[in-house]
Amino acid sequence: MTDKNIIVVRGGGDLASGVIHRLYRCGYRVLILESEKPSAIRREVAFCEAIYDGEAFVEGVLSHKIESADECWKVWQMREIPILTDAKGESIRLLKPAAVIDGILAKRNLGTSRSMAPLTIALGPGFTAGEDVDYVVETMRGHDLGRIIDEGEAAPNTGIPGIIAGVGKERVIHAPESGRIQNKAKIADFVEKGQIIARIGNAPVAASLTGVLRGIIRDGYEVKKGMKIADIDPRREQKKNCSTISDKARCIAGSVVEILLAEGVLPCEK
Repeated sequence: MTDKNIIVVRGGGDLASGVIHRLYRCGYRVLILESEKPSAIRREVAFCEAIYDGEAFVEGVLSHKIESADECWKVWQMREIPILTDAKGESIRLLKPAAVIDGILAKRNLGTSRSMAPLTIALGPGFTAGEDVDYVVETMRGHDLGRIIDEGEAAPNTGIPGIIAGVGKERVIHAPESGRIQNKAKIADFVEKGQIIARIGNAPVAASLTGVLRGIIRDGYEVKKGMKIADIDPRREQKKNCSTISDKARCIAGSVVEILLAEGVLPCEK
């Protein structure tokens, strides 16, 4: 039997975490499913960090790592969010949730299907509403951000980051080679253009511009050449943004809640 209050979210990165945080605040029981080695950049606002540390706080809300779906109810009773290593989504059939949300943001479908739950929602490109899932939510910045799509696809991934203070692709840093990363700077540090913020093997990773290090992949992570590993915000006065959910994530979260309510998937009774 489907539980009207349970929502399973695949992925716990920063955008998915914005959705998860909103669902939690609205009163839904949420289970996060993650891979064994999440690669979040904005780790201060990503529930997936609990996979490594056992728990993670995002704006006062706690995610708690569990070992099996059977532990969900205990965590929900503590008013926390359970997170489970289950990249294939095998626990979904055990919980029979009212809805499954794909927030992996892999730019392609990694196995989510409409058969997983009565209602399925995907964030961003790689899905077709009405075929792979019931709804797709647009994640590209601009006029259509947060648009609910019930037929068709989101805008294709351009590989170009959104503009912040007039800066686009320069604010995102990619791995110059494959290997284990050693961080020399931490999230919320103010860095100067050219400053070494990390090393991958013998290769230095330099700040691409002057600003606040908004995100950097976890120290010791095995990265692949070309992989996104850091994000710099050129606005020095926006340091507080490193530990708060983004406007983009909040917009997408609102659209997800709109879909759930419109489809009759209601929060828990308080």
